[in-house]
Amino acid sequence: MSELTIPTGIAIHQFASLQAGPRLIILGAVHGNEVCGTLAIRRLMTDIEQGRLILTRGHLTLVPITNPLAFQLKRRHGDRNLNRNMRESATPQDFEDHLANVLCPLLKAHDVLLDLHSFHTPGTPFALIGPSNNHGEIEPFTRAHEEEALALALGVSRFVEGWLETYAQGVKDRQARGAEANIDYGVGTTETMRRYGGIAITLECGQHEEDAAPQIAYQAILNTLHHLNMIRDAAPPAPAAAREVIRLYRVIDRLHPDDTFSRAWQSFESVQYGDLIAHRHDGTALIADRDGWIVFPNPNAQVNQEWFYLAEKSSRLNQG
Repeated sequence: MSELTIPTGIAIHQFASLQAGPRLIILGAVHGNEVCGTLAIRRLMTDIEQGRLILTRGHLTLVPITNPLAFQLKRRHGDRNLNRNMRESATPQDFEDHLANVLCPLLKAHDVLLDLHSFHTPGTPFALIGPSNNHGEIEPFTRAHEEEALALALGVSRFVEGWLETYAQGVKDRQARGAEANIDYGVGTTETMRRYGGIAITLECGQHEEDAAPQIAYQAILNTLHHLNMIRDAAPPAPAAAREVIRLYRVIDRLHPDDTFSRAWQSFESVQYGDLIAHRHDGTALIADRDGWIVFPNPNAQVNQEWFYLAEKSSRLNQG
């Protein structure tokens, strides 16, 4: 086995039109085992460099491998999860802290972020959107309508909200059991982008190894460029007509290596009130507290890390 070489930088590719327009940044491999975005971004770069795609206005920044250490290790993280507690640090302690010191100013220089991801278990691709317009303490926001319009143009029909609010409760749960928990633990690339005044979408393109995921990512990039009028085409994307909108409301951590699921759950599999979801190592049953869905079940979750999420139906995006 070859010795691990710690990366000393990341590759950032930029394309600028001579005409003013939006400043769009697209990230791949924020998590190193999620490569669909990397493949899609590299394909787009080839299209631009060979003249098959022409940027007609604005500024495009592409980062195919956002976390090169995690990518090299072929796992979700390097020293820690880059997409949690993302912020600039005057005294960086780990590899992801150093990355954040590069990425945060980069995000601040842009207007729109598309962050391309995939997930552990089989399931339907979806877009993770930010909050409705609000002046609250957790995630104040004033550009929800712009962000929703972009999400509807990406080419998926499932949309998920409630991320940071859910994590705020998750932090309280960790603090209540005496575990270390930072109030900004749920803050990742998109939350950082919104804090800087931009709009941002995380697109989950499918299961990690699914053949269709890179194509979904690539089409979403094209749809984003169309939606922002950064490229010309006779057929801009139509907004998604059939829409399933889901709100996350609880994140459940794994507390012991012997915590186990009651069965092999798939992401967005429906649950009914009273359904047995999992057992703690001491035999405590984890039961669905309402009708809804289980999201991102991870049978390989580390102790004191996210094990699964619970979600319910949302009324966002004109859903009844």
